Amino acid sequence: MYIYLFFIKKLFSKNRYMFNFFSYCDVPVRWQLGIQDPATPQAEGMLYFNHYLIFFMIIIVTLVLWTLYSAFEPKRIIPAKFSHSSTLEIIWTIFPAVILLLIAVPSFSLLYSLEELSSPELTIKIVGHQWYWSYELSDYTEDNKSLNINYDSYMISTKDLEIGAYRLLETDYRLLIPVKTNLKLLITSADVLHSWAVPSFGIKVDACPGRVTQTSLYVKRTGVFYGQCSEICGIKHGFMPIVVSVIPKEYFNAWVQIQSYLDKSK
Repeated sequence: MYIYLFFIKKLFSKNRYMFNFFSYCDVPVRWQLGIQDPATPQAEGMLYFNHYLIFFMIIIVTLVLWTLYSAFEPKRIIPAKFSHSSTLEIIWTIFPAVILLLIAVPSFSLLYSLEELSSPELTIKIVGHQWYWSYELSDYTEDNKSLNINYDSYMISTKDLEIGAYRLLETDYRLLIPVKTNLKLLITSADVLHSWAVPSFGIKVDACPGRVTQTSLYVKRTGVFYGQCSEICGIKHGFMPIVVSVIPKEYFNAWVQIQSYLDKSK
C-alpha cells in the first residue's frame, strides 16, 4: 500500500517526468505528418476512417490524372467516344454517388459511436477558466459524506520546466483517470468559450459558459496524453494545456485515498 501511495505522489507532483517514456506518440513531435496514436475506441475509428478515405482519394486522383493525361494525347483516345457521350455522363454521375454511399455508411457509424453514452463508472467535471482548467470528482463517499476532489491545473512556465518536460504543454497538476474505465465527462466554462481537446482521445468538446456538455471516455492503455484549448479564448489562449495521466485502477484508488486523508487533515 505504501508503494502505491509513493507512486501516486510522484506521478501527481511536479517531479514526475520520468514516467513520460511509458507513453506512445501522445504528444506532437517535430515534422509529424500523421495522426497521434489513438488511445480510445473513438480515436481508433477516426484513424481507420481516415485510411478508408485515403483509399478512395487515391482512386479518384488516379482517374482524374489519367483523364487529363489522355486529353493531351489525341492518339491514345478517340474523341468521339468522350464527346456528347450519354454513357459516359451516366457513369460519372453514378460512380461518385456510389463512392459517397460507401463513405457515408462508416461515417454515420462513427458519428453514432461518438455520441454513445454508456453507463459511467466515474464522473469528472471539467471547468475552463481564463486561462487554466479545473477538475472535480464527487462520486466518492466516506463515512456517509461526499468526498469532493477538486483542483486547478495551470501551465508550467518555461523557466520552471524540468529535463524531459514539454514546453507550453506541461501543467503543475495533471488530470488522473483510471484505465479501461467508462467515464462521463461534464464540460463547462466559468467565463468565455473554451474547448477541451485531446487528440489521442479523439475528443474536442466546447466548454460553453452557462451550459454543461457531456461526453463519454474509455481509455484502453496507460500513458500521459497532451492536449490544448482549441478555442480562441483570449490573450493567453495558447497557454492553457491539458495533460491527462491514465494509470491502473489500483493506483487511482490509492490516489483517492490520499485525497481523502488530506481532506480529513484540513
